[in-house]
Amino acid sequence: MRKGLATLFSLLLVIGLLAACGGKETTTDGMKLVEADKFTYAASGEFKPFSTTDGDGVMSGFDISVAEAVAKELGLEPVQKKFKFNSIVEGVKTGRFDAAVASHTITPDRLEHISFSTPYYYSGPQIFVRPDSDIETFDDLKDLEIAVSKGSTYADTAKEQTDNIILYDSDVTALEALSIGKHDAVITDFITGKEAIGAGLEIDARQLLGRSEQAIGIAKDNEVLLEKVNEALQTLRENGTLKQISEEFFGEDITVDPEE
Repeated sequence: MRKGLATLFSLLLVIGLLAACGGKETTTDGMKLVEADKFTYAASGEFKPFSTTDGDGVMSGFDISVAEAVAKELGLEPVQKKFKFNSIVEGVKTGRFDAAVASHTITPDRLEHISFSTPYYYSGPQIFVRPDSDIETFDDLKDLEIAVSKGSTYADTAKEQTDNIILYDSDVTALEALSIGKHDAVITDFITGKEAIGAGLEIDARQLLGRSEQAIGIAKDNEVLLEKVNEALQTLRENGTLKQISEEFFGEDITVDPEE
């Protein structure tokens, strides 16, 4: 009897552990989802104007509006999950979320862990400093103290000039610290910096360091969901929804490839 109870307990324990690991359900459309009929996506909630969090813990912003529009095209209910940016890719990889809609730049390193949709906007890193700074170009950052957000591609960019890198949970927090006298510079998305300046932070933009493509991250074993997300994004481009969302938050269309 005791042996039978022990076996039953072990079986229940295994089932519980599998459930805790975020096992996915498969819908009739072939998509692997955390919850059937729901599009569970992660964002940081700390990357204004792409995602920000109100007093009730609800996120809003450009990324959030894009995620909700994609979910609508998929015929799924959007479910937002706030998560630290530097852990979101791992969360998608392990099945905790269906997707990352969090302004992730497509990079070779990230592509080793997850798949990416077609880009839903285009941007690029830029140097930000205080108005009285002599820094103008990337070469001027040699051996200086640079602040960036954890898990971002900007840390790799900064490493080309210095080992003195300060990590923050969000780009906005790094810019706020810069504005009150901390660090020599911040490298972040030029749109984020532009919004911070518009919000009153005493910082200046200097050299633009390149162009990047931001996309929705999806687990490598979820090919059907990736295909359907790409179809949804194409529809949203063609019917003008992506452009409309962009203009709502930025006053311009950042969803079109500037090189086309």
